[in-house]
Amino acid sequence: MVDFFTACPSAPDYRLDWQAISDRFACIANLADCPQDPIYHAEGDVWIHTRMVCEALLADPAWRALTPTAQAHVFTAALCHDIGKPACTREIDGRISSRGHSMLGAKMLREHLWRQALPFFERETLVNMVRFHQLPFYLGEKEGAERMVIKLSQLTRCDWLALLASADIEGRVSEQKQRARDNIDYFRLLSEEQGCRDSAHPFVDEPTRHYYLNGKWHQTDFSCPIQHRGWVTLLAGLPGAGKDTWVSRHGEGLPVVSLDTLRRQMGVAPEDNQGRVIQAAKEAAKEHLRAGRDFIWNATNITRDMRGRLCDLFARYHYGVHLVYIEPPSIAAWLEQNRARERAVPEPVLQRLLTKLEVPDPFECQRVSYIVPGRSMTIR
Repeated sequence: MVDFFTACPSAPDYRLDWQAISDRFACIANLADCPQDPIYHAEGDVWIHTRMVCEALLADPAWRALTPTAQAHVFTAALCHDIGKPACTREIDGRISSRGHSMLGAKMLREHLWRQALPFFERETLVNMVRFHQLPFYLGEKEGAERMVIKLSQLTRCDWLALLASADIEGRVSEQKQRARDNIDYFRLLSEEQGCRDSAHPFVDEPTRHYYLNGKWHQTDFSCPIQHRGWVTLLAGLPGAGKDTWVSRHGEGLPVVSLDTLRRQMGVAPEDNQGRVIQAAKEAAKEHLRAGRDFIWNATNITRDMRGRLCDLFARYHYGVHLVYIEPPSIAAWLEQNRARERAVPEPVLQRLLTKLEVPDPFECQRVSYIVPGRSMTIR
């Protein structure tokens, strides 16, 4: 069982042993003495806040009504929702800021749960709860709130996210609490209205999902009429995850733009500046795009920004993108596979890439496939 799950208390008393949790999990112990802005957190440091959040969650009748497994999942998100704060907290113009802590905390939780072998889709549900744990606080004050709720439903469970957000607000001392409560209630209402309280909102087809969730189409149940001249298969995954193997088995003879191949041809090491290699790859891709040929782009593509820039390039030629994310069976197996490779990547480089990894969202492009341990699927 995942170690965070074992820290979740059970009925009838739901008692938390905070000393044991602090002793057991360094990422939780690190929250002590991390300051917070008193406007939003007059209760004190992140450790105090986290304890209050978890206690508020355990007292919530809606959480107690969940199955024990679901309780453990939501509790884990509550316990870890602010683990990114110590590394992000700064004093700026006399105010305490922790900008970026949600994204960093999500990445930290992903690595921990991956090492604990939590199945991919369960893991990403919790990771995205941490990534978006603040969004329900302000949803009612944002344009396109319905679209945002539908987008969130593709990434996590809206009912669980509402439980986390409610506990996060109740577990603090702030004059801003009622405003947030009202917005969380609105978030719950919208998720019910859109039929995505506990599951992903359905779409009529893959391109419609992509264009609707990126603000380029207005309906979920009527196909977007955009046509594509062709398709690029965009691979994504850490070095040694199995991208070359996937190409050999499923590439169907398509031409391949491979950054690894170009590096070898150009004599550029993986740790060197990659500017020349990327430029050469883009020129090769443009030749295929101009000629109207489908092709495969084979590179790590581990960040959303990197993938987004490529998708924008392909869109200018009216090409659709099939994004294939490939994940190794475990971090330990991944490191071992790398050591056995003819051209092994230095392990410090791998660790740095692991901390940068952003698993693709299912609406980043027209079609997304996840080739992951135990289960592979295409999000349609």
